[in-house]
Amino acid sequence: MATTRTPNTVCAQCGAPIYRRPSALLNGSVFCSRACHGASQRKTKTCPVCEVEYVGAKKTCSRSCANRQRRGMRYTRANARNKATKGAYLKERLGAARGGRCERCGYDNYNILQVHHILPRSEGGTNALRNLQLLCPNCHMEVHYGYGTYGGSSR
Repeated sequence: MATTRTPNTVCAQCGAPIYRRPSALLNGSVFCSRACHGASQRKTKTCPVCEVEYVGAKKTCSRSCANRQRRGMRYTRANARNKATKGAYLKERLGAARGGRCERCGYDNYNILQVHHILPRSEGGTNALRNLQLLCPNCHMEVHYGYGTYGGSSR
């Protein structure tokens, strides 16, 4: 036969009367359940766009608010340390200077052309236009790896 204990404290979250051992009361806040303990740990934020309170690690309460916050933002290529941006800028400069075709075979699909360093940067080469070539993927592989072992033609 179970005996019920007389409540000696209240839940720090919901205020329900509960019994806890005296040693548990010394530790600080007590809770009636795991749900109340979890609710006490949550930190609410206010969305900067719609000013609704929400719980989470994101900057806004929802994707639509995030999109509204970014509206009007201008993206530039000002990030000089970004390798993707730097490579795209080099390709644009080289394409404008050399006609936007593969410099070995004349292939004209600019979208797949690649920038090749004549003297590799690891060996002291630079990004100067005189050290760069615009090559299609096939020619670029030939420059780096030579002709295939299965009957490649010689030029």
